[in-house]
Amino acid sequence: MITVYHYLILSAIIFSIGTFGVLTRKNAIVIFMCIELMLNSVNLTLIALSRHLQNMDGQIFVFFIMTVAAAEAAVGLALIIAFYRNRESIDSDDFNMLKW
Repeated sequence: MITVYHYLILSAIIFSIGTFGVLTRKNAIVIFMCIELMLNSVNLTLIALSRHLQNMDGQIFVFFIMTVAAAEAAVGLALIIAFYRNRESIDSDDFNMLKW
């Protein structure tokens, strides 16, 4: 039988993979995908706990997190495309050029 603890362990594993990807990758698109992976693991946790506690609050938070994630992906991708047009690279080390 699958319990809430199984979902929490799966969510922790997915969050750890996302954190590892953010800390080790240099490609900006891969970093954004890892951030999305981390947000989805939080969504999984909120849904599992919401279902376990028989409360709708977690599902409402998930709706807002998905909205913020969609906005973050749109703005982040627009910034990456603009940066690529100027520098012809999406390496995160090259983002240092954006300083004043």
